[in-house]
Parts: sequence; C-alpha cells; structure tokens
Amino acid sequence: MPSRRHRRGLPLDIVRTRLIDAFHRLWRELAKFGVIGAISFVIDLGGYNLLIAGPMAHKVTTAKIISGAVATAFAWVGNRFWTFRHRHNRPVHHEVFLFFAVNGVALAISAAWVAFAHYVLHAHGTLMLNVHAFIGIGLGTIFRFWAYRNVVFANEDVDGDGPEAVQERDSERNSANTAG
Repeated sequence: MPSRRHRRGLPLDIVRTRLIDAFHRLWRELAKFGVIGAISFVIDLGGYNLLIAGPMAHKVTTAKIISGAVATAFAWVGNRFWTFRHRHNRPVHHEVFLFFAVNGVALAISAAWVAFAHYVLHAHGTLMLNVHAFIGIGLGTIFRFWAYRNVVFANEDVDGDGPEAVQERDSERNSANTAG
C-alpha cells in the first residue's frame, strides 16, 4: 500500500516523526531549563530578600541586580553542562559573553520592573516587593529561554537528535517497512 505523501513529496510518517522528535527535544530542554531556573530563582529571590532585609534595605534595585548576577553565574554552569550540553559549543569566551549579555538584558527587564513597581506604582513592603520581583523574574525568564535556544546555545545538536540523525532514522524505518 503506498504511503500518503506530503505536498513536497515527504511521506507523512517522516513529517510526523520529525515533529515528534522536535517536540521531545524541546520538552527535554524546557524541563532541564525549568530545573536550573527554579534553583536560580531561589538563589535570586533568596539573595534579594537577604539584601533588602539587611545591608541594602533602601537600595532595592541594586539588591535585585546583585542577586540576579549571582543567580546568572549559577545558571550558566547549569545550562551549559546540563540543559544544552548536547549542542555543539562555541568557543567558551564567545558563549560566556553571549550568555551574560542575554542575562544582562533579562536582568535589566527584571530590575526595570522592580524599579517601576517601587518608584512608580509605590509598591512597598516585603510582600509587594517580592510579588513584583517574581513578575520581573518571570518576564526575564521568557526572554532567556528564547534567547538561549536561538542565540547562546543555537548550534546544532550532537546527541543524535539533529536533522541528519532524524533523516537517517527515517531512512532506516522506510527500509525496514519495504523489506518486511
């Protein structure tokens, strides 16, 4: 029985397999990114609270920048050596520069939100500052995930899930189907 074909001549099985493989890759990266992000979140928000409860009680924006920088250093190690370890690496100094540049933008988004909430919306008190720090971290995190996948760790996969590996698996499946 001839297989159904996609408009461009690709069997629908291959298209479906590629979509499923892409979804699985994205899901694995997103899950690992989430774990590293959760730990970084604790470092960031915990550090922020320690700083505003102590030596930086009246410097909420500076406290946010310091706690974010510490969390960023942890996040680079976690994302490089776990989340995106399956991707070809750029030279380390390029990757570190891009990572910290992306995180600088994300930290600016987060700190700008905290500053806006504090100075414009007059958010005061630990609870309100934490709510707005959480919102700022969330906005920065959305930007980070997009930028890590598309800028920092953008090179092709090396763990066998890249386009060549998918094409090779598809060829093997088709050969097995026609032989059996």
